[in-house]
Amino acid sequence: MPSHLPDIASGRLSPDEYAANFLDIHPPLDHHQAVVEADRCYFCYDAPCVKACPTSIDIPLFIRQILTDNPEGSAETILSQNILGGMCARVCPTETLCEEACVREEAEGKPVKIGLLQRYATDVLMEERGEQPFARAPSTGKRVAVVGAGPAGLAAAHRLAMHGHDVVIYDARPKAGGLNEYGIAAYKAPDDFAQKEVDFVLSIGGIAVEHGKAIGRDVSLAELRGSFDAVFLGMGLAGVNALGLDGEDLAGVADAVDYIAELRQAADLSTLPVGARVVVVGGGMTAIDVAVQSKRLGAREVTVVYRRGQEKMGASEYEQDLAQTDGVVIRHNARPKRLLTEAGRLAAIEFEETRDEGGRLVGTGATFTLAADTVFKAIGQTLVPAALNGSAETIALDGGKIRVDEERRTTLPGVWAGGDCAATGEDLTVAAVADGRIAAESIHLALSTPSVAA
Repeated sequence: MPSHLPDIASGRLSPDEYAANFLDIHPPLDHHQAVVEADRCYFCYDAPCVKACPTSIDIPLFIRQILTDNPEGSAETILSQNILGGMCARVCPTETLCEEACVREEAEGKPVKIGLLQRYATDVLMEERGEQPFARAPSTGKRVAVVGAGPAGLAAAHRLAMHGHDVVIYDARPKAGGLNEYGIAAYKAPDDFAQKEVDFVLSIGGIAVEHGKAIGRDVSLAELRGSFDAVFLGMGLAGVNALGLDGEDLAGVADAVDYIAELRQAADLSTLPVGARVVVVGGGMTAIDVAVQSKRLGAREVTVVYRRGQEKMGASEYEQDLAQTDGVVIRHNARPKRLLTEAGRLAAIEFEETRDEGGRLVGTGATFTLAADTVFKAIGQTLVPAALNGSAETIALDGGKIRVDEERRTTLPGVWAGGDCAATGEDLTVAAVADGRIAAESIHLALSTPSVAA
């Protein structure tokens, strides 16, 4: 049970209700459905969907391969660009990326279901072949340290292993997978899919994972630079932004990311505490995920409050609609002002209404109060720069994240970075995978051409 939550109404629903509420949110396509959907593709030359994909998957090619009854070949096309294509098919906001760019979306308002087709192909390969289509090259004798076993780290490690380099991944958690394992809604990846995909990625060989090893605590960047030929930083964001209110240590006030992680690892959902009246502060995917899951765990009232207007929310329109369909109320243009207590316990949270003045958020002075026995903080995560200390040289930051160039090189020689910890502009699983692949190719070039590493 999360340490900051009181034991509120665990076991509120029946076992059947819990099971139904956390079924796969996107049932997969069967063979016939996949072929029919693939036939809708125009197979555009210079396809806009490919340009909209952060990993540049050849979408028309993989869809044509499905149409010609070659799903395993289709999966190879996908995985050659995105080794975590199975999970990305489940969690990627395709509605704002490839599917939004689809010509059928422009013409009919009904895009080809690219995400579900990608899932169909990758599921066939993983379930029927049971092994990946990529082989490890002969060992180069070069060693690369990867910090973080999330999407960026796994993608980098796999591509480096393909090139024959030996990789050691250091991860603070007891399981690999990063946010795919600990940070997304349970109904998006049921049946332990995140770990199945991790096993699939690691099966290439040449990759060792050391769990419970956090940078800055158990291993230093200086040590890694001294022991390995290259280092890739993909440890995500360990810090959580605070509300800045008195009483944030009250029972009932918790970090959304921590609660989602507890939920993802729970063997029995009925043991999880969930408030009767839940308020979530934030407007991104984490805010929506914790809100919807709270409702599906049995919370009676769940409200998401975001400081700006709907158009500024980080969560996609689809995710917002999903939340509202589940009974979550979303309120905009308000920021938290005060936590209210009764008999030493959280009772409510007061908000001040806001408005935009030339791009600057200002308070209007008007307030409202929402009753709450649980308040989740979902206002973003931050890099902990202290974790990168201990080196004679300092790594440069940009906007609180690690500064990188187009090849994901940092300002420290021999060190690359990608994923949420790097200042690459997009906090998406698919973007993290792209970062890992791009960095791995740059590392390989540097290790193959010593002058490039200088």
